[in-house]
Amino acid sequence: MDPVSENKRHIAYPICLPKVNENGCYEMRLESIGGLGANLCGKLLGELGAAYLGLNSASFSSYGSEKRGSPVKSYVRWSEPEQEILHNSPVERPHLLSIFHQALSKTLPVTAGVGEDCVLVVNTAAYPEEIREELCLYAGTICCVNALELALQSKSRVNMVMLGAIAKASGFIPLEAVKSLVEDTLGKKYPALLENNLAGLEQGYNCVQSRTFQPDGRYEQVPYREIRSKWGYKNAPLGGANPHIGSTVSNDLSPSREGYIPLFLPEKCIHCGLCDTTCPDMVFQFLPGEYRGKPSMLNRGLDYHHCKGCLRCVDVCPTEALVAGKEFEHPDKQWFVRNKDLIVQDIDFEPAGADPWITGESYLDEKRVDGGLM
Repeated sequence: MDPVSENKRHIAYPICLPKVNENGCYEMRLESIGGLGANLCGKLLGELGAAYLGLNSASFSSYGSEKRGSPVKSYVRWSEPEQEILHNSPVERPHLLSIFHQALSKTLPVTAGVGEDCVLVVNTAAYPEEIREELCLYAGTICCVNALELALQSKSRVNMVMLGAIAKASGFIPLEAVKSLVEDTLGKKYPALLENNLAGLEQGYNCVQSRTFQPDGRYEQVPYREIRSKWGYKNAPLGGANPHIGSTVSNDLSPSREGYIPLFLPEKCIHCGLCDTTCPDMVFQFLPGEYRGKPSMLNRGLDYHHCKGCLRCVDVCPTEALVAGKEFEHPDKQWFVRNKDLIVQDIDFEPAGADPWITGESYLDEKRVDGGLM
């Protein structure tokens, strides 16, 4: 027996890749925002291939300022032991594409490079038919899993649920191998959270809904291209001025929300303005009116373009006129009022990555660590 085959015998879960590209690699791309754990998920998949499945493996991530809400991409390549991985460029034509945040499809070309043989794993409460319409997907297999809901139920993390869903959607990754990986890595670092993480992993594996779509002429295939800034070292303004718009008025913060939004109950509102005072992004729209027979500025609603879901307003509201709600349960927001200072209604919003989590302990009733909830 040759050394490669002999070595593979000692791997706990040896597999053969079902398909590879012209470079002999099975490739995965994870599209996410900072804070959902896609970077760690990519690292775990890389280790899974090399240490548990008997494959050559490479993984790396691309992200900006390392803060919650900013776009993150993670790339994973697997090849058979006799096939070396000789390149480290971004994954352009993935065999498996995982979208950790559904709102990314509104601002980024997350399906670029997807072909007929690609499997998409999407964190969503919607059905595959609905996701195809939203993504304008050319073709491929869509696997939907409500990772946020399952993570809340199991008190684990979104990335654990997505890891289980990726294993199921791939069609060849053994669940037991992923469990062993989680036990050996996260289990040692966060032993108190191991049971929760394994529960989230299993729920993600068991709760996938999938459907395959063939090309039908409705949508065109989106080619992959690297996103490049309009300004670079060759054409940047003299003096090092930053030409990017800094005002959140022109930025869409919705991709940075991690599941929750404030819901407005106008019948309980006393128009005290505490929500507007505590809001970091001027979400609330107050206009002149009359309250209890006197002229007053009245709260007319929220501009959800600028809401990043921090829920400070929910904490500060004295009458519970603002309550926390799961965004996927409210696709049509009744009190969505455009910012009164925006004259142009069809403004081209830019994705922004503001931190949606409140970090002050006075706002939290739970302790958060990298491995999940304590």
